[in-house]
Amino acid sequence: MKKLAIISLLLFLISLNGQAQSNFSKSKSFFMIRHTVIFKLKYPKGSPEESKFLNAAAKLSSIPGVYNFESLRQTSRKNDYDFGLSMEFRTLKSYEEYNQHPDHTKFVETYWVKYVEKFLEIDYEPIKQ
Repeated sequence: MKKLAIISLLLFLISLNGQAQSNFSKSKSFFMIRHTVIFKLKYPKGSPEESKFLNAAAKLSSIPGVYNFESLRQTSRKNDYDFGLSMEFRTLKSYEEYNQHPDHTKFVETYWVKYVEKFLEIDYEPIKQ
């Protein structure tokens, strides 16, 4: 009986947490920046350099302040970019700290400058209506 009560309480708390997270993500009362970049690498598709670059880029997700990090592969033929990176920041300060973080600056110097042929960077925030 005691185990059943504990399990019921845990399930209730988990459902409350899920509702709170859902409401947070739907709320427009907080500031958020979505940082995206689309790019084409200098190296052929499937090359070891491509893999090395994408693995290094994935490590950017561990920088404090980065949320919802995604590595993306282009599927449309409407442009000639091959990949995208997308991430979110809850505040302008966290976005600025990310840009100055040693892991980010090292990635840019070690990989971005040497591996990327061309890119388009877009930083935007939701329109509050």
